[in-house]
Amino acid sequence: MTQFARPLLQPASLDLKRLHQKFEKLHPRDILAWCVANVPEGLVQASAFSVDDMLITDLLYRQLKPEHPVPVLCLDTLHHFPQTIELVAHARELYHLNLKVYRIKGVNSRKAFATKYGEALWDKDVTKFHQLTKVEPLQRGLRELGTIAWIIGRRRDQAETRTEMPIQSQGGQWLKVRLLVEGWRSLLAF
Repeated sequence: MTQFARPLLQPASLDLKRLHQKFEKLHPRDILAWCVANVPEGLVQASAFSVDDMLITDLLYRQLKPEHPVPVLCLDTLHHFPQTIELVAHARELYHLNLKVYRIKGVNSRKAFATKYGEALWDKDVTKFHQLTKVEPLQRGLRELGTIAWIIGRRRDQAETRTEMPIQSQGGQWLKVRLLVEGWRSLLAF
């Protein structure tokens, strides 16, 4: 975001309860359209290139076509399957994505990661593995991209701990929008 851009909203000023009630009744496309209209700069899609994330990308880039391309933040954990890397490259070409890839600082290969942190860190200390490969790069990416609101494809049916997850929440300085919280009902709407 440029230093002169002034977003239409600030997450701290939103009535999240009222927004949640409004969003609960809307199709994911309409929620995404609200985001594009109300956060023309500072909107980011965080994507692992799952089916859910690809649906959001398709809605965003093929149907809504925002005036300012929405950055797609991808975390390179250095441990992706080759098929995932191929899908990322294909999606980048197909949608002309404004792809922003973030990874752990100072490490650029799986071998270098293992040398620095040990083999199979996810088995020894999954919390540290997630902090290094997901949490820190995500937070750094959101900051560097000037994020006001970020979109994810997390669903309520993915885990029992997510059954009451709201469509949006404020995580620190950012508004987090979960377009597909209703799970397969949301997906079937496409």
